[in-house]
Amino acid sequence: MRDRMELTGARVVLPSGVVDNGTVAVEGHRIAEPAGGPGLDLTGHWIVPGFVDIHVHGGGGASFSSGDGAESMKVIDAHRRHGTTTMLASTVTGELGDLARQAASLAELVEQGELAGIHFEGPFISPHRCGAHQPGLLRDPDPADVRKLVDAAAGTARMMTLAPELPGGLDSVRLLAEQGVIAAVGHTDSTYDAVREAVEAGATVATHLFNAMPALGHRAPGPIAALLEDERVTVELINDGTHLHPSVLELAFRAAGADRVAFITDAMGAAGMGDGMYPLGPMEVEVKDGVARIHGGPTSGSIAGSTLTLDTALRRAVTVDGIAVEDAVKALCANPARLLGAYDRIGSLEPGKDADLVVLDEGFTLVGVMRKGEWVVRP
Repeated sequence: MRDRMELTGARVVLPSGVVDNGTVAVEGHRIAEPAGGPGLDLTGHWIVPGFVDIHVHGGGGASFSSGDGAESMKVIDAHRRHGTTTMLASTVTGELGDLARQAASLAELVEQGELAGIHFEGPFISPHRCGAHQPGLLRDPDPADVRKLVDAAAGTARMMTLAPELPGGLDSVRLLAEQGVIAAVGHTDSTYDAVREAVEAGATVATHLFNAMPALGHRAPGPIAALLEDERVTVELINDGTHLHPSVLELAFRAAGADRVAFITDAMGAAGMGDGMYPLGPMEVEVKDGVARIHGGPTSGSIAGSTLTLDTALRRAVTVDGIAVEDAVKALCANPARLLGAYDRIGSLEPGKDADLVVLDEGFTLVGVMRKGEWVVRP
């Protein structure tokens, strides 16, 4: 028999709900049926599935935009220690040639099973909502250029964020959908009607909803209303206490429903680190009191991603925002797993799936992480 262990006595979050005094059995790298064998007593703890982050740029003092495999592994390792067992690597706006080279490097890590794919954020975004992206490097989403980046990823591109109102935007959304790449609406100055057109064309994700897009208006509802109301759209939320007010988070959960929310970090290199200066693509970012902002240039002072890790997002959701544990876990695990087409392997603690799990104490502070049956952080 392959190595087997049973984690017993914990409150376990399953698709059917919370099970008190539950057991999670692991055999090899898979979840197994409990059989009453030798166990690790986790009474007083929670066990939840490993987190899935579909939008992360960096962490641990490193960045995916470096194009360096060793540095990218630093990002992966930093977030794994905080419970993220599956992630997409997000790029930052740059020259097309640079982004293609980054994609080639990241594709190797996808092939090795370290990453679930690549997310291109920019350069096909609005100059009016560019946030931490360098304005001089932005361009319209010409389908030929979009195709160049998808091809450079050699089958590992999973998502691309673009502004659909720009010339070529809708054609690019259609192209991405045809290629099996998730088209995400973000960093956009779109109207309500333009976003509805984008969703009809195949867009299925709202990149960090509310951030880098027009505010919700009562006469001109803009992109937020269109993205919240359509059942085909998964909405990303950055739950770090800086990007969104708790009441706005609650609004999103009520409007979209818990099955359509995906918590993300949008983390840059300072995630898991301290205050200081960090690179974000070609930009310099200053982190002060845990908040990252562009330092210098035309977008100086703009929020530049986050320093968030998903264990903090979960703890805040439950203890500050009043989100039910089951709903918070959906947003961290099942929903992004389904979006990636990987729910048959990850996203819940069911027999046969990868043994990816997180152990939390009673206050929802992380104390253990397992990925594919191996402890990353031992409780």
